[in-house]
Amino acid sequence: MNPKFLIALVLLLPCRPQERPPTEADRIRQLIANYAAAVDAADVRLAAQVWDNSPDVSFIHPLGQAHGWEEVKAFFTDIMGGMFSERKLTPRDIRVHMYRDSAWSEFNWHFSATQKKDGANVQTDGRETQIYRRDRNHWVLVHVHYSTMPPGR
Repeated sequence: MNPKFLIALVLLLPCRPQERPPTEADRIRQLIANYAAAVDAADVRLAAQVWDNSPDVSFIHPLGQAHGWEEVKAFFTDIMGGMFSERKLTPRDIRVHMYRDSAWSEFNWHFSATQKKDGANVQTDGRETQIYRRDRNHWVLVHVHYSTMPPGR
């Protein structure tokens, strides 16, 4: 077979980009997506796949704060599940900062929900910091601090 023909044939074959293995920062971004999915579903089982289930975890939010996994679970069931019939948390502008066995992320978010009590639509924007630690070979969320955006931002 003609070598020029083979080269032309190879050049015409569809090329798939090489997939790179996920980085540790990619793993944190995936955990943030899983965290948002847990909020959307008000699902403690999904949240448990992200959070460390330790008494040392903490969660600061506009309605209060939670210390320990048991109290964090209540955020998902009592606040997200108890107050809203539908929820959608959309993280954006995600930044991840990696250290050896710890990482932290910061991002802005939009939250859209429907209140159970009266069907009112809720739209809020805020920002969040999350702190992770490596537990053996995987990352777990150990602290969240979120707040709504100040007026005019």
